[in-house]
Amino acid sequence: MAFGALSAAAVVGAAGPNASAGTATSIVRLDARTGRLVRTVVRPAHAGATRPKDPAVRSLIDETAKRHEVDPLLVHSVIEVESNFNAFAVSPKGAEGLMQLIPSTARRFGVRNSFNSRENVSGGVRYLRHLLDLFKDDRLALAAYNAGERAVLRHGGVPPYLETQNYVRLVSARYDAARRAAALEPKPDPATETAAAGEAYAPLEFFIDARGTWHLRTRTP
Repeated sequence: MAFGALSAAAVVGAAGPNASAGTATSIVRLDARTGRLVRTVVRPAHAGATRPKDPAVRSLIDETAKRHEVDPLLVHSVIEVESNFNAFAVSPKGAEGLMQLIPSTARRFGVRNSFNSRENVSGGVRYLRHLLDLFKDDRLALAAYNAGERAVLRHGGVPPYLETQNYVRLVSARYDAARRAAALEPKPDPATETAAAGEAYAPLEFFIDARGTWHLRTRTP
C-alpha cells in the first residue's frame, strides 16, 4: 500500500449539518509522529460563495494583528485566500483552521486546537510576524507562509513553485485592494467628533427640593 494522502469517495454529510454532496472528502494520510494511518474529513476551503466576515471574528483578527504589529489588512487577506474565513477548513495536506496551520507550525507557536479561532489566529499571526521579521519583505514572508522558510532561503526569493507564486500574487492583490479601499474611506472630522462628544456628555447638575430630596438632572447648555 502506498502511504501519504489517499483520496476516498466523497462523503455526504460527514462534515456537519451544512455540508452537501461533493463538499467533503475522506482523506487517509500517514501521521508522521505516530506512524499510523489517520482518516480526516476534508472540506474545501474555497467551496461556494465568499463567506461573510463575522464581526466577532473580524475584531479578533484586528486585535491580534495590532497586538503583534502586523497590518490587520494583510492578515485578513491571508485568511481570505487560505480558508475563506472557514474556521473548520482542512486542506488535503492537513493544514487546519482559519489560517491553515499545519500541525508542526501549530505546535511551534503554541496552538493546541487549530479549530479554535482565537488560538489559530494567534498562532498564524505570530508566525507571519516571525516571517516578516526574518525576510523584511511582504512577498517573501507570504512565500514562506505557503512554502516554508527553508524553501525561500534555499531559492533566495520566491520559490519557483507555481502554487507558491500564485499564492503570493493572490494575497498581494487582495492586500493591495484592501489598502486602496481603506484609503478611500472618509476620515472622521475631529471638530465633529468633539461636538458629538459634547452632546453625548451634557452637563449635569444636582439640586435639593423643598422636601430635602437630592436630584440629579441633565442641564441643557
